[in-house]
Parts: sequence; C-alpha cells; structure tokens
Amino acid sequence: MAEKLGATIEMLAVGMSETYEQTITDADVEAFAVLSGDNNPVHLNDAYAKASRFKKRIAHGLLSASFFSALFGTKLPGHGCVYVSQSLNFQRPVYIGDTVEATIEIIGIDKDKSRVLFKTLCTVRDKTVIDGKAEIYIP
Repeated sequence: MAEKLGATIEMLAVGMSETYEQTITDADVEAFAVLSGDNNPVHLNDAYAKASRFKKRIAHGLLSASFFSALFGTKLPGHGCVYVSQSLNFQRPVYIGDTVEATIEIIGIDKDKSRVLFKTLCTVRDKTVIDGKAEIYIP
C-alpha cells in the first residue's frame, strides 16, 4: 500500500510553520560522524575540543540542519516533497546537551512551478544557531 502524500500546494499558505525539537546527545554526534564521514576531532575528542576556541565538543552543524529535512518530509508539506535547495548560515555552535529547536515557515509559493520557499531557523535557548532558506518541490 502506497503511503499518503503530504499537503498539496493548494493546501499551503504563506505563514504556515512547523517546529521540531531535539536534545543533542553524544550518541547523536558519534552516529552522525559515522554516517557523514566527518570525524573532525572538535566533534569527537574532548581534549582536542577543550583546546579549541569552543572549549568543549560541538555537534556537527549539518546535524542540526538535518532537522529541517525531518520537518519537510513529515510535517510541512509532508511525505512526497523533495528538496530543491537550502542555504545555511551557521551563527553559533551547538554543544552536546543543547536542545535545538528547528522551525520552518512558508514565505513564498510558486504554484506554476509547484515550489514553496521556506525560512529555516534553528535556535538554542532562544538564540539563533542556524538560519537560512529552503526551496521545496511539491509533487
């Protein structure tokens, strides 16, 4: 049985938004390092990170950014949508133990091209850690 597709473009409106929250764990960082191949010691080695400007280990920036994909694929617009583009501006580090709140908000709709433009934002304790924009294709 085929899964139900998410929202159609006619169901979407500027201003609609969704949020996802996750606390970053040591296991998340280690798993992301394995999946991505990014074994930078600032993410994995306490002694190395302590000597860095961050003073302790930080999560991969793309780990937090991946929460946008979770929102698009499961919440807004939901199943069936496809990423077209994503810009990311990394403002602050995310540390192990931080709770990241990822938010997406529709800022434009192109019905002719079946594309939706989103503002994307990750915050930790109400401070921006990542911002950007995404374009999503709606089948």
